[in-house]
Amino acid sequence: MKKKTVKKSVPKGTAYIEGSGKVVESNIVDTLEDNYMPYAMSVIVSRALPEIDGFKPSHRKLLYTMYKMGLLNGARTKSANIVGQTMRLNPHGDAAIYETMVRLARGNEALLHPYVDSKGNFGKAYSRDMAYAASRYTEAKLDSISAELFADIDKDAVDMVPNYDNTMLEPSLFPVRFPAVLVNSNFGLAVSMASNICSFNLAEVCETTIAIIKNPEHNALSTLKGPDFPGGGYIVYDEAEMEKIYKTGLGSVKIRAKYNYDSDARCIEVTQIPPTTTVEAIIDRVVDLVKEGKLKEISDVRDETDLSGLRLAFDLKKGNDPDAVMAKLFRLTPLQDNFNCNFNVLIAGTPRVMGVYEILNEWTDFRRQCVKRRIFFDLGKKREKLHLLQGLKKILLDIDYAIKVIRETDEEAEVVPNLMIGFGIDEVQAEYVAEIKLRHINREYILKRTEETENLEKEIAEMEDVLNSPKKIDKVIIDELNEIIKKYSQPRRTQFLYDVTEEAEVEEEETESYPVNVFFTREGYFKQITPKSLRMSNEQKLKENDEIVYSAEVSSNSELLFFTNKFKCYKSRCADFPETKASVMGDYIPAKLGMEDGEFPIYMAVTEKFEEMLVIFFKNGKCAKIPLSSYCTKTKRKVLLNAYSDLSPVVGIFTITEDCDFVLKSTAGKVILFNTALILAKATRDTQGVQVMRLTKAELAGAYKAENVELNDTERFRIKTVPSAGIIPDDDIDQLKFV
Repeated sequence: MKKKTVKKSVPKGTAYIEGSGKVVESNIVDTLEDNYMPYAMSVIVSRALPEIDGFKPSHRKLLYTMYKMGLLNGARTKSANIVGQTMRLNPHGDAAIYETMVRLARGNEALLHPYVDSKGNFGKAYSRDMAYAASRYTEAKLDSISAELFADIDKDAVDMVPNYDNTMLEPSLFPVRFPAVLVNSNFGLAVSMASNICSFNLAEVCETTIAIIKNPEHNALSTLKGPDFPGGGYIVYDEAEMEKIYKTGLGSVKIRAKYNYDSDARCIEVTQIPPTTTVEAIIDRVVDLVKEGKLKEISDVRDETDLSGLRLAFDLKKGNDPDAVMAKLFRLTPLQDNFNCNFNVLIAGTPRVMGVYEILNEWTDFRRQCVKRRIFFDLGKKREKLHLLQGLKKILLDIDYAIKVIRETDEEAEVVPNLMIGFGIDEVQAEYVAEIKLRHINREYILKRTEETENLEKEIAEMEDVLNSPKKIDKVIIDELNEIIKKYSQPRRTQFLYDVTEEAEVEEEETESYPVNVFFTREGYFKQITPKSLRMSNEQKLKENDEIVYSAEVSSNSELLFFTNKFKCYKSRCADFPETKASVMGDYIPAKLGMEDGEFPIYMAVTEKFEEMLVIFFKNGKCAKIPLSSYCTKTKRKVLLNAYSDLSPVVGIFTITEDCDFVLKSTAGKVILFNTALILAKATRDTQGVQVMRLTKAELAGAYKAENVELNDTERFRIKTVPSAGIIPDDDIDQLKFV
């Protein structure tokens, strides 16, 4: 007999897994903590966010591999070799590693100070379509500034941790000698958080760091003017916003393209663009605006980028002011864009959003530790050397006795102990003396070596003094920063625009209004014809079995609302459609407005000021009265979802300017006449409406404006309250006819 399985009720927040003879209860919170949280933390801590040295793990693994390959001073090698070697530290596939290297390369122009000296095609950061060559074709080595990343790395300045398979060590951070976290831009998208750090001028960052070390109350705006982007351009300066970014790490920087005008060719030449866009995105937007008739001043746009650099050309039509055209382009295209700052940095494994002041203070603290560890490492080496030389100095007292001790020792293992006893030195010193070559056992060699003792003692004393003095540690950091300014500083690429008067944004240019006749067919075709053209020929060309369901004379500035069978509303304007003739079939709306497969318009509303009312009748006998203003949006949204209720199929949609009479007929043959004043308007677009006709085993078959129905005794069918079941017309008395 088959055992009956009893299905348990499922408490909220738990899940049951059945099918194995057991029922296992699993708490959803525990499942998320056990499975999703480790993934999220791994992305945040080990992949997406930069740390205080300015690098993500993928950057650090690649650059350290190149350092160990000897590519700091050596010749370039094939990028494929670098990628292959990096996989010892970064097992995420060669494509991901190579993409990381491309962005760090000089040829890509993504960084203000590239870390990789490249040869070959590495693509361009400002181009979407300019792809980089495969790793087997390109070559690379470390750029000279990368020496500042590894200066102290072999002196225990930072922690070294095992790689993923415990076969080698890699640095947890780079002991970088300048605040690279602010010098080069960095973007990271983690789970539930992100980081977007813009780049600043190297000299300005170092000068600001020095000033803050000397005076914690220093105003960074006086030395760090603002971001400096690799692609140049202009920053529309906003001091209040800049101060907000410096204090909180959050804010927006407005960047404009740089251009010049060739009056002979009537051509605007754009040579620098914001870092947030690409030349292709700009061209696509300009082409769309020209097609829409919003940018009539431009006759042609070309990408003339070549080996000399970026260049976009805009040919102007005769009589247009280039500055006015550029003001329009700044308003309508990505030639002016915002860089949204989010200075989210990992500090000791914890993500923190910090301003410039806090980042520089954190970097200074980190660098102090690196300098202390480096000095302590050097101090240990010098102490070891001094200790050995002190033992050698004691040998100087009687070299012959030392030789005698060694010669008269029977066993090799007893040489070191005998030297220790004979000269009062420790094992390390005795081992050092015992290993001296026979040719070096002379007074001259030993005197030269022991002369170093005094210098070593002075150096050790100086190092101990530095370690015990925070001010001297800071002086070391300041001296290094000044040295970096001399070696690597470069002029600003991004300049500032002050006191810029922004033109008020206008959604659309006002165009001259004139009357047009619009026609909309049941099959979804639309056309507009001027009255003059219509008078010349009014015979409409239609698709076979199609018919016109809407026609009216309206303004050329009218808005068009197309309601579809997918409960959407597509917004357009008469101005978006070409004027045509009656002999033309017109535009097919689903194709023109980009509707999805199987979607088609079922009704078109025309309005200028959205003052009308939309009345919708459903098969379940309900009626929704919605102000057309509910479909008016402040932004230029083209598609509105949930344009009407999806609870019941639509029988009819009407646009009215004031309350009026409607006649409804059910599939049972009953009829009512009612005024829309009986229904309260609802601003919610997908309202299910009010029950107007009470239906029993029937549906609403048709809805008509009363003016389109021939009815002898209208008051016989009029209802004063809703809902109503209606009455069946008497053919002999009522003579009801629907038009």
